[in-house]
Amino acid sequence: MTRSLDLAGRTALVTGAAQGIGLSMVRELLGRGARVVLVDRDEATLKKAAGTLDSSAIFVAVADVTDRDAMADVVTRSSEDFGPIDVVVANAGITPPPATIRTSNLAEFDRVMAVNLTGALNTIHPTLDGIVERRGHIVVVSSAAAFSPGLGGSAYMASKAAVEQVGRALRLELAHTGATVTVAYYGFVDTELARDTLDRDPLGARVGELLPWPMNRRVSPEHAAAVTVRAIERRAPRVVTPRLWGAYSASRDREPGDRRVDRAEPHGAHPHR
Repeated sequence: MTRSLDLAGRTALVTGAAQGIGLSMVRELLGRGARVVLVDRDEATLKKAAGTLDSSAIFVAVADVTDRDAMADVVTRSSEDFGPIDVVVANAGITPPPATIRTSNLAEFDRVMAVNLTGALNTIHPTLDGIVERRGHIVVVSSAAAFSPGLGGSAYMASKAAVEQVGRALRLELAHTGATVTVAYYGFVDTELARDTLDRDPLGARVGELLPWPMNRRVSPEHAAAVTVRAIERRAPRVVTPRLWGAYSASRDREPGDRRVDRAEPHGAHPHR
């Protein structure tokens, strides 16, 4: 059985740490006695957030997760000046204005993939040797969007489905080392990003109206952070909140409107067509 992880005295790195889920995660980790490296590209917002925290237990780094060299430098500097990283939370993420695939600006699609997928890899990769050596833990923040096809959010959903697979692959890859991985799946979290997308944008608001209760229920950033930090302590392979989305995940093979799901492949068929 994999042992639990005591966060007291450990060093955690969190991206997207200036606000929302990231900042709530920082506060939860500090409350468990961890030291936290805060990473965000928005310098003014990051410094403002840092000013509300215990400055002796934080290391503040301004960096864009899409900048591979900058993220490697953050890991090097924080490890040397603040302590080796035991936990990394790849949380930074964006979503474009709601649009169908047909009407999408593909440059926006690329930007979302660069932050949500490649940015997660840029965050995790330079920490891996240390995480393995210290039998630490990685959190890959995916989303219930990874398994909920919907209108108007294809770029975000594709990026979160892709980063989910990065997390699952890492879990298998690191299993023999004692290092562990949690994939986090959130439904709707009441952040500025969600309000911009689902309340202030007309298409996003219409899409939001199509979801029945309780699937449209929003949880607070504090709740999302709390359940995730508990998952870190338990080294849980995944965390889903609200829990109902877990049942939705189990039925992901059946698309809305499908009357059947073909499960048989012709003999000798290659799965990656």
